[in-house]
Amino acid sequence: MTEPFGATFTTSDEWFDSGGTRCAARVYRPTTADHEPPVVVMAHGFGSPRALRLYAYAERFAAAGYVVVVFDYRGFGESGGEPRQLLDIGMQHEDWRAALRFARSLDGVDRDRVVAWGTSFAGGHVITIAGRGEPLAAVIAQVPHVSGPAAVRSAEPRAALRAAAAGVRDAVAARLGREPVLIDSVGPPGHTAMMTSPDARPGMLTLLRESGLTEDDYPATVAARIALKIGFYSPRRWAGNIECPVLVQIVAQDTITPRRVAESAAARIPNSTVRIYDGGHFDPYVEPLFSTVVADQVEFLHRHVPPKPSNDA
Repeated sequence: MTEPFGATFTTSDEWFDSGGTRCAARVYRPTTADHEPPVVVMAHGFGSPRALRLYAYAERFAAAGYVVVVFDYRGFGESGGEPRQLLDIGMQHEDWRAALRFARSLDGVDRDRVVAWGTSFAGGHVITIAGRGEPLAAVIAQVPHVSGPAAVRSAEPRAALRAAAAGVRDAVAARLGREPVLIDSVGPPGHTAMMTSPDARPGMLTLLRESGLTEDDYPATVAARIALKIGFYSPRRWAGNIECPVLVQIVAQDTITPRRVAESAAARIPNSTVRIYDGGHFDPYVEPLFSTVVADQVEFLHRHVPPKPSNDA
């Protein structure tokens, strides 16, 4: 267990089991924790490891009095699992449920006050699992993927066709028991990648730099078969079933999850708080927008899932 210099929390690197595979989890604990603090469980978006700026959010939440669990999906980052870089939506939902079970098993936490925090593709995951009955105290969905058809329409047509062609090759390879055909998660316009908007690759490079990472630290690829499935994944269909408070954070110039689509999905959630910011899809992770976005998240948590003073025990 380590305590960063000057911090008000400790961290420990742990793991939990999901489908027989070890998933890596970093646990943050406030050093002056109140009685049975709530837990915030976090995971990243499309093909990204937790080391890509999620720790910056976790530090803010831990300093605000929350235990935090930040995990990598199977096949990504520090987690186990083969084949690597296989983004399977159903498996990632299973990883989320396993991570939530792990969070509830931690000593000294309030098992009834667990928050799911997801960004981008994981923003869609937390909306889905909450809408399908996972008991949660609150949800934070940052620039969430909410509509498969909208995601496909937002892509440049030729880029979508190139990704789909790679997806077919990967699907055939999977049927034949071969290694996955990988595709870049992000790329410049004209490149074969899942995201090729003008801000995609510059945004990813900024996230790497701000995380102290290089392009060699983690593969920025996914098994291309996801290109054939993403159009059918629409978390907004579950939004109306969510019973807990939800914070939905939208950026006005998002070319990956268009503002209009995200606002429409948020309107279906019975108890939603919507915040809209100027910027693109990758801007909430870094300054100057990061401080505003994470401050709104902490305010939402304190309003709906506040830590309990120890004298209330």
